[in-house]
Amino acid sequence: MFDRAGLIAACAKHGPVVRVVIADVRGSAPREVGAAMLVWADGQSGTIGGGALEYALADAARHLATDRRTRHALGPDMGQCCGGSVEVLSEVYDLERAQSLAVDVVARGTGPMPLSVKRLLRIARAQGVLPAEQMHDGWMVEPVAQPGHALWIWGAGHVGRALVDVTHKIPGLALSWVDTGPERFPATVQEGVTCIPAADPALLAAHAPEGAHHLILTYSHDIDLALCHALLARGFASCGLIGSATKWARFRKRLGQFGHGPAQIARITCPIGDPSLGKDPHMIAIGVAHRLALSLQATELATEKRA
Repeated sequence: MFDRAGLIAACAKHGPVVRVVIADVRGSAPREVGAAMLVWADGQSGTIGGGALEYALADAARHLATDRRTRHALGPDMGQCCGGSVEVLSEVYDLERAQSLAVDVVARGTGPMPLSVKRLLRIARAQGVLPAEQMHDGWMVEPVAQPGHALWIWGAGHVGRALVDVTHKIPGLALSWVDTGPERFPATVQEGVTCIPAADPALLAAHAPEGAHHLILTYSHDIDLALCHALLARGFASCGLIGSATKWARFRKRLGQFGHGPAQIARITCPIGDPSLGKDPHMIAIGVAHRLALSLQATELATEKRA
């Protein structure tokens, strides 16, 4: 997927950015067609597989003035163990060019767009099913990534920060991070994460999408309980709560007194994470992110089957 929003954000922050994307793979290679990284003067993000190929292309990208297409035999040219070859497209973007990209499918190549590419785009848009990443008649075609899942993390303490650190890179997530005041958040927040200070987080819950995923881990049991109550009334795709078995037993009783039925209350998962990984914030975050990623993947596969 072409991360248009990420490219625009990188250009706005760093100036000119080179997007390096795998356009074609023959034989064995570290990454698939569509894998991409962004490179700027003093940094980079994303990966095309690491190793000698990524190092060489990142270095070359910092000296590029115009777009270029190259092919690399990974064994003979790069000394890598993979026996295949890759074609790579390196494109130089400034903010204006990034903002001018199409919002659904990015197709580009040399000369007029071939009729076959026009037909591919027309059929895809008419059917509402975007094409896969591919090199088609010499043109690179990539669907634009659309955040398909909203994740709301409630609480900016140690576990909340670890969760944002781990989950903000999960593809397809639009991440909102909530706490009671701006001072609760770290000075530097990852790109693409929306921080929302809210004196009473439970009131904000009514504004979250009904299909959002939620992780509740504030500094206050009272706030946690109020959020569980508000989100049960609002509706959600999934909801996880940090806490012990004792805390959850008390919450179940209180939520029942608020009028929520047992089946409805049981939709909240508590405790979150994998207890076998321990209580270190990042280990909790790894367990939670793993379960969330599996759930998102299952949802997407079910959607594809229905389509």
